Amino acid sequence: MSQDQQTTTTSWEVFLRPRRGLAHQHVGSVRATDPDMALAHARDLYTRRGDPLSLWVVRSDGVHAASPAERDPFFSNARHKPYRYPEHFAPLTRGEQDDA
Repeated sequence: MSQDQQTTTTSWEVFLRPRRGLAHQHVGSVRATDPDMALAHARDLYTRRGDPLSLWVVRSDGVHAASPAERDPFFSNARHKPYRYPEHFAPLTRGEQDDA
């Protein structure tokens, strides 16, 4: 392995879970040569305050996401399927609730 290959850094996305019951949140990025170094950098940068439950690092080139240009077709609602929306259903009256 050449000297250039050993020192090539990669971008890593950092996700932190602050406490039980909460989801991981993207908190930033670090650059490192391997996952262990990325985790160490992430720990040093993003866990100074508090005591997080867990920390993830993911290679930036391994994250797949929809771009803002794809927003409308990707996230468009299925208006042709009205049963997916609460306004499709008639509200129950007080008498109907007692019968159920």
